[in-house]
Amino acid sequence: MDGPEGPDALDDGTQDASDLIGVGADLAPGTLLAAYRTGLFPMPEGRRSIGWWSPARRGVLHLEELRVSRSLRRSARDFEIRIDTAFDAVVAACGDPRRPHGWIDSRIAQAYGDLHRLGWAHSVETWRDGQLVGGLYGVGIGGLFAGESMFHHMRDASKVALLALVEGLRADPAGAAGRRLIDVQWATPHLCSLGVREISRADYVTRLPALLAAPEAEIWGG
Repeated sequence: MDGPEGPDALDDGTQDASDLIGVGADLAPGTLLAAYRTGLFPMPEGRRSIGWWSPARRGVLHLEELRVSRSLRRSARDFEIRIDTAFDAVVAACGDPRRPHGWIDSRIAQAYGDLHRLGWAHSVETWRDGQLVGGLYGVGIGGLFAGESMFHHMRDASKVALLALVEGLRADPAGAAGRRLIDVQWATPHLCSLGVREISRADYVTRLPALLAAPEAEIWGG
């Protein structure tokens, strides 16, 4: 969705044919988790098939590199942050068919809903006056948070959700914050303005074992 914040889906980058690794398989929880553990993620390829992607240039956010403006800090005071209280509603908002680059269909919504109920997929939500106005969702495995999509109905609502995610992943008395990373799939100009950078596919895959071995963040109840 294009608005005052710019495109705010974590998945709205420029895709290249070389980023598509394969087509087929299912979206069962075990399949999805095995995919994320090897650097892949799914997106529909037409009505029937599922494509499995691993960008040659991966967009990632190191927790210490998030750029937070003074205006965003002020905006954050106007929202309430909740974790995992409206996961299905966040996915539905991210999958609004009116949004450009839409790809979240009923198969994806069901699959990630199942992962959420098993404790692997999470939502970070921004609320205002009792209404859900923004948020993001993704998959958390060890120190990796693989962001899937985000949305906003009010200015700064998705940015505040991202800020809350970063702060939650960094708030770790055990000192594991430096072993965590947010994967945003493709680096859009909007996300780069917030501190996202690109790394190579090989670099990302090399980092995965250490990320997956890191302890789960307390933000998810770990």
